[in-house]
Amino acid sequence: MGNDAQETGSGAMTSSVDFPAVQQSEKFQTLRKRHRSFVFPVLVVALLWYLAYVLLAGYAPEFMAIPVFGNVNVGLLIGLGQVVTTFVITMVYVSYANRKLDPLAAEIRTENGGEA
Repeated sequence: MGNDAQETGSGAMTSSVDFPAVQQSEKFQTLRKRHRSFVFPVLVVALLWYLAYVLLAGYAPEFMAIPVFGNVNVGLLIGLGQVVTTFVITMVYVSYANRKLDPLAAEIRTENGGEA
């Protein structure tokens, strides 16, 4: 499957890549499976973590108000934990994508006449 890009009259490039065939390929299905096997579990855990914070704030304000040190309480620490969680998830996903997703995506792209 080559990528026979052609310029149209407006200067835009068109491609003759058979996208439905690429989507049905085993490599593309593997790429989708790898992506989903990471994203969906992490999404569920992150949403549960966020929901726990909201529920604790709404239904256990006494717990959230427990001082830890100085003016810092449990609620503040859990809230900051939410921010830290976002950065950790991002770093872990980037590492995962670099190792498992990007090489396969580049391989698929190269096989279909694109640049890796």
